[in-house]
Amino acid sequence: MEETPSCCAAPSPAAQLPDLTYATTTRGPAERPRTTGTPSTKGQVLVPAGEFWMGDTHDEAYPGDGEGPARVVQVDAFRIDVTAVTNQAFAAFVKATGHVTTAEREGYSAVFHLAYDGDGSDVVGRPEATPWWLAVTGASWRHPEGRASDVTKRQNHPVVHVSYDDALAYCAWAGKRLPTEAEWEKAARGGLDRARFAWGDELRPRGRWPVNIFTGTFPTVNTAENGYATTAPVKAFAPNGYGLFQMSGNAWEWCADWFAVDTATAFGPDNPTGPDAGETRVMRGGSYLCHDSYCHRYRVAARSSSYPDSTSGNLGFRCANDA
Repeated sequence: MEETPSCCAAPSPAAQLPDLTYATTTRGPAERPRTTGTPSTKGQVLVPAGEFWMGDTHDEAYPGDGEGPARVVQVDAFRIDVTAVTNQAFAAFVKATGHVTTAEREGYSAVFHLAYDGDGSDVVGRPEATPWWLAVTGASWRHPEGRASDVTKRQNHPVVHVSYDDALAYCAWAGKRLPTEAEWEKAARGGLDRARFAWGDELRPRGRWPVNIFTGTFPTVNTAENGYATTAPVKAFAPNGYGLFQMSGNAWEWCADWFAVDTATAFGPDNPTGPDAGETRVMRGGSYLCHDSYCHRYRVAARSSSYPDSTSGNLGFRCANDA
């Protein structure tokens, strides 16, 4: 597959990025992420231990994403949230802790141009390489499309405009952790062996949309043929074989791992956790902005990454726990 930038990965905020590069001399796995606080399995299901094929087996990978080679990976049993963290759940966390998100501290976040709700006066930037992203002052998890928008009627939608650091803070409060990338992919596959998508190999089985992705002509015309122009409720589409909702599309999900292109070959097959350090963190699942003509990253093997302080209107997370 031809290389392409991720239409879904928003640019980093202007804040200085961490000066980190992943180790090249020692290639052992990083420490498995740990739950902080009192562990809670609320809203989670058990994913059984076992082997699975991880990575692209359909010759559809973007070379720069490091999806392959496909390999057999062993993962211990773990628990994972049935849905992405919702606005309602995140609001409870903010109320209990007073947490101020990265986007709120920075004063702006990335909003897709067709979703933007404003008169243009609060747009402070537009990346040359991805002009469909607008840096909008006042955009945050509370105001996903700009100050004029809010989540009052979207309590059961995934929370977005959250950074990796925001996700960690929520996990600490909830007694959970972020899933490793290997855990995430095993969960997303739902027991299917080497399937293209979380529901099988066919994009639209029986002519129905099983996923919230961009329909129309990216990035200019979104027909919302699947019912949604931005995020959808977290249970809007059928769950996979493990009972997990929307492991593809809707909103990207942060994983615990640092990103590296050579993850598939540099780390062992048993509970891999990726590099010890890096510049960007792994994101999985794609979002409502993915389109097969440009960004085919709603495939279950697809991966991308973003800086830990990055926030955008299509980036959220779900939590995990040890079994």
